[in-house]
Amino acid sequence: MEFRDLKRQYQLHKAEIDGAVQEVIDSTHFILGPQVVQLERELAQYTGVKHCISCANGTDALQLALMAWEIGKGDAVFVPDFTFFSSGEVVPLTGAVPVFVDIDKDTYNISVDSLRSAIEYVIRNTDLQPKVIVAVDLFGRPADYNAIRQIAKQYGLLVLEDAAQSFGGMADDRKTCSFGDISTTSFFPSKPLGCYGDGGAVFTDNDEWADKLASLRVHGKGSDKYDNIRIGMNSRLDTIQAAVLLQKLRFLEEELEKCGWAAARYSECLRGMVKIPAESGSMRSGWAQYTICLKDIEERERVIAQLNADGIPSAIYYKKPMHRQAAFAANLIQAVSCENTEYICERCLSLPFHPYIQETEIEAVCNSIRKALAK
Repeated sequence: MEFRDLKRQYQLHKAEIDGAVQEVIDSTHFILGPQVVQLERELAQYTGVKHCISCANGTDALQLALMAWEIGKGDAVFVPDFTFFSSGEVVPLTGAVPVFVDIDKDTYNISVDSLRSAIEYVIRNTDLQPKVIVAVDLFGRPADYNAIRQIAKQYGLLVLEDAAQSFGGMADDRKTCSFGDISTTSFFPSKPLGCYGDGGAVFTDNDEWADKLASLRVHGKGSDKYDNIRIGMNSRLDTIQAAVLLQKLRFLEEELEKCGWAAARYSECLRGMVKIPAESGSMRSGWAQYTICLKDIEERERVIAQLNADGIPSAIYYKKPMHRQAAFAANLIQAVSCENTEYICERCLSLPFHPYIQETEIEAVCNSIRKALAK
C-alpha cells in the first residue's frame, strides 16, 4: 500500500502527461516557456485571483511574498506553531523575527485567541513592529479567514495565506489562494495539485505587488534579465513542470471529489475509536492528509507498530513544535504558550490517503488500527 499513490494517477493519465512533456522537449523552451504563461493564467482563473506568479517551490513562494512587502529587521511575523518548517523558515531569511502562535485543537489551524495574545505581547513587551500573519491551511482545511481578517484589520497587519496543503479547497464559495493579501501554494508531488519535481506559485490581486514578484523571482530584473533593479532570487518554474500541472489541473476537481469520499469513509470507520478530522460543514478541504489523533504517545506508537506489521505506511505531521526547532533558538520570541501544539504533536498520525485509494484499503487500515487499540 502506498501512503500517497502517485503511480495510479500517472497510469490513468499517462498518455496526456507524456504528450505534454514531450511537447516541451520537442520545443526546447525549458525555462519560462509558453506553458508557464498558460498555467499562470489558468491558475489565476481557477482561484479567482487577478495575478498568479509561478516560482521554483512553495518555500520560495513564501519568501517572495515577504520580500515583496519588504519585511525585514525589526519586524514580527506571526506563524502557527504546528506547521511545516518552511512556514517559519522564510521569516529569519528576510531578517524578521518569527513569533509562534498556538493552534485550535480541533482544526489544527492557527488559534485566533492565541494570535491576538501574541500580537498584544509583542506590542507591549518588545521593540518589534507586528507586520504579517502567516495563516496555514493545514492538512487541506482553510483557516478561519473571517476571524483572521478582523484581527489583521484591527492591528494593521498583512495576511499571507500559506495554501501549500489546500489547493482546491473552498470556504464561503471562495477557493484557497484567494484569502490572503498575498497567497502561496506548493506543487510538491504529494500536494493536492502536484508536479513531478518542485514548484510553487504566488497569488495576489495587487498589480504593484504582482509586478514586483515577477521581478524578484528572476534576480530582481527590470526591463529584461540583464537589467537588475533590486536584489531578488532565482526562482522560476520550469516548463516541463508547468506542462504536467496543466494536465493535472484538468482532473483536479474529480480528484477532490474522490478525496472527499475517502475522507468520509475513513471517518465513518474510525468514529468513536480515535479523534477524526473535525467536520467542516460547507467548507471543502484540499485533503493533503487524513490525520487522526490518538489518546497519548504510547497509543500512537502501538498503532504505528501494528500498521507496520500489516504492511501499511503512516506518517507523523509534525513531531516537534516550531518553537522547539533549534534553528529558531537565536531569534525566538516566546510570546504565548502553545499547549495545543504540544498536545497534538504527541498524538497525531496521518494515514494512507489519495484520490485513488480503494475501499478495501481503507478497511484494511481501519482494521489494523482496531487491532492495535484492542491490545
